[in-house]
Amino acid sequence: MKSMVVGEFQTLNINEKGISEHDIEALATASHDDIFSLLGIHQYASERFVVRAFFPDAIAVSILAIDQDVVLKEMECIDKRGIYVAFFDADESFAYRLKIIYEDCEQIIHDPYRFPPMLSDKDLYLWGEGTHERIYRWMGAHVCENADIQGTRFTVWAPNAKRVSVVGDFNLWDGRRHIMRRHIPSGVWEIFIPDVLAGAQYKFEILSNEQELLPHKGDPLAFACECPPKTASIVRAKSGYQWGDQNWLEQRSALGKVHQALSVYEVHLGSWKRNVEEGNRYLTYRELAEDLVPYVKEMGFTHIQLMPISEFPFDGSWGYQPIGLFAPTSRFGNADDFRYFVDCCHRQNLGVLIDWVPGHFPSDGHGLSRFDGTPLYEHADPRQGFHPDWSTYIYNYGRCEVASFLLSNALYWFDEFHIDGLRVDAVASMLYLDYSREDGEWIPNRQGGRENLEAIALIKRINERVYQHYPDAMMIAEESTAWPGVSHPTSENGLGFGYKWNMGWMNDSLRYMSNDPIHRRYHHHDMTFSLLYAFNENFILPLSHDEVVHGKGSLISKMPGDGWQKFANLRAYFGFMWTHPGKKLLFMGGEFAQGQEWTHSTSLDWHLLDVDFHRGVSNLVKDLNQLYCSSPSLYIRDCDSRGFEWLNADDSASSVFAFLRKGDEHSRPVIVVSNMTPVVRESYSVGVPFDGYYKEKLNTDSKIYGGSDKGNAGGVQAQAVGYHGRKYSIKLILPPLATLVFELE
Repeated sequence: MKSMVVGEFQTLNINEKGISEHDIEALATASHDDIFSLLGIHQYASERFVVRAFFPDAIAVSILAIDQDVVLKEMECIDKRGIYVAFFDADESFAYRLKIIYEDCEQIIHDPYRFPPMLSDKDLYLWGEGTHERIYRWMGAHVCENADIQGTRFTVWAPNAKRVSVVGDFNLWDGRRHIMRRHIPSGVWEIFIPDVLAGAQYKFEILSNEQELLPHKGDPLAFACECPPKTASIVRAKSGYQWGDQNWLEQRSALGKVHQALSVYEVHLGSWKRNVEEGNRYLTYRELAEDLVPYVKEMGFTHIQLMPISEFPFDGSWGYQPIGLFAPTSRFGNADDFRYFVDCCHRQNLGVLIDWVPGHFPSDGHGLSRFDGTPLYEHADPRQGFHPDWSTYIYNYGRCEVASFLLSNALYWFDEFHIDGLRVDAVASMLYLDYSREDGEWIPNRQGGRENLEAIALIKRINERVYQHYPDAMMIAEESTAWPGVSHPTSENGLGFGYKWNMGWMNDSLRYMSNDPIHRRYHHHDMTFSLLYAFNENFILPLSHDEVVHGKGSLISKMPGDGWQKFANLRAYFGFMWTHPGKKLLFMGGEFAQGQEWTHSTSLDWHLLDVDFHRGVSNLVKDLNQLYCSSPSLYIRDCDSRGFEWLNADDSASSVFAFLRKGDEHSRPVIVVSNMTPVVRESYSVGVPFDGYYKEKLNTDSKIYGGSDKGNAGGVQAQAVGYHGRKYSIKLILPPLATLVFELE
């Protein structure tokens, strides 16, 4: 056969071409479903091999030796659309390179179709079985070596696709150039592309079985993505980050236990603080490490909780509609920058919790929705697979591969980023098939009930596996119903979380505080009701971002009265919260009484710290954290009924609450009294169980917090006068709208 250029195509018989007319057409139209059986080097006959290549727009293609620029053979163009063949007489297959000449340039490459598959049968089997726990180690895009050649192996699951191609800035986003190899029956596709290295941008082009060319899809396991609104996935090399948090990891084994102090500062990284001088831009992970971390440390919190940082397309979703579950959002830097942030937290003895969203995913075309032209990650029936509240898709938790995907993602954040816990978003929406649905809009389970049995099984399994691999981790549920045993071990028929947000306490207490003090006597039970169930779960008391958005106003704006009373109410409320059983969580801005409702697009109002009342609230929160963390009676039995005792729960006429907090035998008892009216109460008696001197450890009406400075001259001595059924009592001056904390010396 003689060499030919494009435009001089002539008909050859099939033996001369080394490929059938059917395959030529399928190859030229990128519709062939087994591309590796055509392209690359193949044995054609005894001691005879054929090399086939496909390069649209090429003028000529030749085969070079693997290690020197020697032309072994010019390839024959057998189809003007860019199909080339060359025959060799050889005893065995051999390595080679390709030289492609275009009108304006030439290129020398390693042929991706000459490389054998790299995936292991074990990984594929465990994936299909749904038991693989770390699919990120082989799925996605991995820079690696194949036959001593540097490149990237791309792997993706698309079982119902007819063809899957990698497209990117290295191949002109042309889906004909790098068609992937299908692994049957797993439905996993892979290809090793030589010389594609870290930084390359890519997506997947998928042809469905119905011959529909889908929108380019981002990699479900991308480790990096372009900064939105751009949507390409980015190849990342394996991290070489050198961690410096070994001391933290060794000591944190006790920190996840319920008898430890836990005070969480919830943060939205994009709006905690902005660089106004540079166009209101985000701070980077590294800038936040230098600014946010010391601030949180100074304020006395034990942990930072980040609203979702998995890549997400729409700023207004705050991260709760993620697309790149394995990619820290590029808004603030790259993955190693995020590692640096976590590392800095740990070096300052701050834990890092992140929001995790396994309950739903958005319908953006480049995301998981109908990934291969079919409902792959989601349920097919919208009664099971679509959230009416959020217009998002629901994962098919009963599908083995989806279970592996979510389990692997949970472990990924612990493995790769040393995080200390996951706060799992919207657990209730996962537990109930009829969540936010009317009759006829949901499908009962196989037992006829409303429980999502597949989701429940997966939640339990994820919690079990996280705690098995990381016994010192924290798994936290945002769960708003009365589902029993959310934070109980799975061995006791619980869901296996370590903690549950106490949404009931939050709703009841905020409702109470929003009432004018003159009416609070009629709502007294709103502040006492939580103690009827406070020890049924391991609770966290959350004043989260959800309470300061969507027209709800800021915390300070919820408080009644004039300016002075608003701040006094908030201080009294914080004092009540920090001494109430349960761990603590406060959303950013609340610690200095942010005045405006939170918005994701602007910085907090840091200038308010120049105002006395706001600075006073900041001082109070700092002191509350110090008091809480240094008084074992306030945290050792946070989740144990032996740690709490009402001293006076029934004084609704005065709107006063008094209770005792107890730790172990080595802890000093703490007395807490809250006066929720703007009236100073002189000589207010409280029955106490122990004789001795009760030192006033904190008074939210103190002058340093912006209060009127009424108090008890540093403490009171118990008297042998019985009261409230106790042998002893103390007489107190109760400041207006204030919480007092005393410790028995």
